Amino acid sequence: MSRIWAVLVAAGRGAALSHFTAAELAGLTDSVSPTVHVTIPANRRIASLAGARIHHSNRLEVARHPTKAPAQTRVEETVLDLADLASSVDEAVGWLTAACGRRLTRPDRIEQALKQRRQIRWRSELASALGDVAEGNHSVLELRYFHEVERAHGLPTGARQAAHPRNGGHIYDDVWYPDFNTVVELDGRLAHPAETAFRDLQRDNVAGVRGDVVLHYGWADVAKSPCATAAQIAVVLQSHGWTGIARSCGSTCRLGKVCSL
Repeated sequence: MSRIWAVLVAAGRGAALSHFTAAELAGLTDSVSPTVHVTIPANRRIASLAGARIHHSNRLEVARHPTKAPAQTRVEETVLDLADLASSVDEAVGWLTAACGRRLTRPDRIEQALKQRRQIRWRSELASALGDVAEGNHSVLELRYFHEVERAHGLPTGARQAAHPRNGGHIYDDVWYPDFNTVVELDGRLAHPAETAFRDLQRDNVAGVRGDVVLHYGWADVAKSPCATAAQIAVVLQSHGWTGIARSCGSTCRLGKVCSL
């Protein structure tokens, strides 16, 4: 924090921490950037600062949080700043889902901030994704599941982030099909700390008490084998009363081949 404050003070009048540094301060990311990011008004120029990256903005007065110290950009503005720097759509959308999934802001607030920007990369993709995030898709993996597994193969639409009471609080299912006693949990993390694994076991146990079957899928299942994943889910849903039939997503879909095994 001493280094962050030093950069902010050195950046001078009207400066605000932004981008990855603002994300760290807001709890938007758990990573620590080796570089302090600071934004100054577009009409100012300062000498380079060791260990810092200087950005310029002509709308910093609007983007700055009105009360937080040290001075920093609002969460919504930080999300869009980082999305604008992203090298892929998945990375850009990932900042939206992270902010909403961590309950730091809401999709409608990001949408309002997006409308106020004249130029931003991935605008149409971000605008489209915000609608899906508002439905409860809180990660890029969940968005991919929604589009490439569930919707593409004609599966019923599950309830997103369904809350269930547990020990005076709540536990949340990624995707719940209440009419068919089936839960789909999606985990795109490369690391799976012990405490998180324990929490997942508790969540599965709560589902078991309700009489629900829990299916787990990771990034490879959804991004690389969506048809096989859809086939498995369709079989489970049908065994629990779903009378629909999963459909092929295209000429190369492996749904029928997997279902026939």
